[in-house]
Amino acid sequence: MTQFSVREKNRRAFLKYLAASVVLTPGVRSALAASAAELPANPEDPFMWWPHDPNFAVERPEDAIDVFELEATAYKKVPIAHFAYMETGADGGGTVRANRQDIGKFAIRSRRLRDVRKVDASVNMYGSKYNWPFFFCPVGGPSAQHTDGVLGAARAAGRHNVAQMVGSGPTVATLNKARNGTPIFQQLYISSNWEMTKARVQNAERDGARVVAITVDLPSTFKRNQYERAKRRDSRICGTCHEIADPKFPKGSVARRVGSTGTSEVSAEAMTEAVKNYKGPPLTLTWESMKRIRDITKMDVMLKGIMHPEDAEMCVKLGYGIMVSNHGGRNEDTSASTISALPDIVSVAKGRVPVFIDGGFRRGMDIVKALAMGADMVGFGRPWLWGLGAFGEAGVDRVIEIMQAEITAAMQQVGAASVKDLTRDLVYKSL
Repeated sequence: MTQFSVREKNRRAFLKYLAASVVLTPGVRSALAASAAELPANPEDPFMWWPHDPNFAVERPEDAIDVFELEATAYKKVPIAHFAYMETGADGGGTVRANRQDIGKFAIRSRRLRDVRKVDASVNMYGSKYNWPFFFCPVGGPSAQHTDGVLGAARAAGRHNVAQMVGSGPTVATLNKARNGTPIFQQLYISSNWEMTKARVQNAERDGARVVAITVDLPSTFKRNQYERAKRRDSRICGTCHEIADPKFPKGSVARRVGSTGTSEVSAEAMTEAVKNYKGPPLTLTWESMKRIRDITKMDVMLKGIMHPEDAEMCVKLGYGIMVSNHGGRNEDTSASTISALPDIVSVAKGRVPVFIDGGFRRGMDIVKALAMGADMVGFGRPWLWGLGAFGEAGVDRVIEIMQAEITAAMQQVGAASVKDLTRDLVYKSL
């Protein structure tokens, strides 16, 4: 006979679920967690004795137990509008929630009596060997989280030989140097200006990139409601760091733009003109426009944003790598998770082209599940940004250390001494 009624247990579970939601602000989550804690503690549920406290900020990188504690610390340190830009999703955030929740719907059947004293989590991908099967996803405005920016992340990733996909910012040559020579994957948004697109592709190839990942999941505009609400709480003048975006910023002034770590000073007028003339991704992204890019480069081409098996089949037919991605839920509110799309896409690919995935991966076991389901590499963006926002480059180092330890422990628990031992028979849909 338990000490709780069914109603009490259900209420407690619901409050815990809301308190863990990544799309609510830490303050709201803390209030919900406190409400849940008001209920009598269940001695059969030890997690409720010491739940995660979203208001607790660690003082040193090494104090962080998991990446969520770095998230809480970043929230304390990063300006609210900058934090919200990175944290929130499109519309109601349904896709952000789905990415996290659906990972938990897949379970692992561990194999026993295997020698897993030594674990090799390395992978060979696009001509390079990486020590770990995860990679940093490209993100917008990392220097808005910390001045170390993407270069600080590159230095940390290079020390651990972790793969990294990068969009705009420092040149490929600069990033590869920061990474001790291990090449990045170049992410690309196609501009309606063909010459701009062509130049970016050719510059990346010249500077040593081996892969260009074209983002194909931005066919329309979108809104991020929570981000817009968060901006109302930020009383700063945007022109102090976003001079191209704020008409109040004085004409003729010279300043460094957030996100331009390591670059030279430019005038506010020149930056405004550049942005005004940049039209962004065209609405006519087609298979033909993908072919146009492939024809001007010897780099491997990957399409980032594939969610449907028929699109995956087309990628295989044309020789494009596949990145199963919904942009971390930032640009669509379809509530379709990447982990749920992965099995059908892997079945289509059949090992003929690499299959990457991102979207909601936060723990080592999350990554192990995706690898067992057939992904070749697993990416994440927000966790390394949390580390960056919390402690700069040292925080990114800590994110890598946490993931390394969690992946090693997860592989040992599963019974896999190498990534090759992570096979589809280990995973099943539990919910």
